[in-house]
Amino acid sequence: MPGNMTEAEFRDLYNYAFPILYKVSYRITNSGEEAEDLCHNAFFRLHEKNMVFPNYKEATYWLIRVVKNDALNYAKREQRKRRAYQKFFKEDTRQIDTGEGDLIKKETKEEVQDALSKLPESLREVLIMKEDIGWNYREIGKAIGISEGNVKVRVFRARKRLAVLLRGKILNDIATLEREGGRQNG
Repeated sequence: MPGNMTEAEFRDLYNYAFPILYKVSYRITNSGEEAEDLCHNAFFRLHEKNMVFPNYKEATYWLIRVVKNDALNYAKREQRKRRAYQKFFKEDTRQIDTGEGDLIKKETKEEVQDALSKLPESLREVLIMKEDIGWNYREIGKAIGISEGNVKVRVFRARKRLAVLLRGKILNDIATLEREGGRQNG
C-alpha cells in the first residue's frame, strides 16, 4: 500500500476518489473503457511510487493531476490517429441516426462537447471540475495549484466563452437553414 496506508485505507481512498477521477477522465477521453483504464493506472502509480499524503483529499488531488495529464495525452494521440485515418481513407464523419428526439439529444451533446473542446485547457478543466464533478472553488484551486480567486475568474471566463461558442453555432445553424429554405422556395 502507498506510504503507510493499510489495505482498508487504500480501498477507502479508491472508493472515494475513483468516481471523481472517472468523471475527469471520461470528459476528456469520451471513452468509458479508456477512462477506467486511466483511473486504474493512476492508482497503480500511487501504489508503485509509495507516496505518503496527509489525507484522502491530498491524495485525490495528486491522482486527478495524473489522470488529467494521461487523459489529455490519450486524447491527443487519438486525435492524431483520427486525422491520419481520415486523411488516408477520406472517412465520411457524418452519422445517421433514427429517432428525432435521440438525434437532437445527441447533436446537442456533441455541440456542447465540441464547444468545450475549443476552450483552452485551463478554462475547460476548471469548468469540468465545477460543473461535472461539483467541486467548490477552493477544492479546484488546490487540485490544479492556483488560487481560489483565479479559479472563480477561470470558471466565469469558461462559461462566458462556452456561451459565445454555442450562441455562434446556433446562429450559424439558423443562417444555414434560411439559405437552404430560400433555395427550396426559389
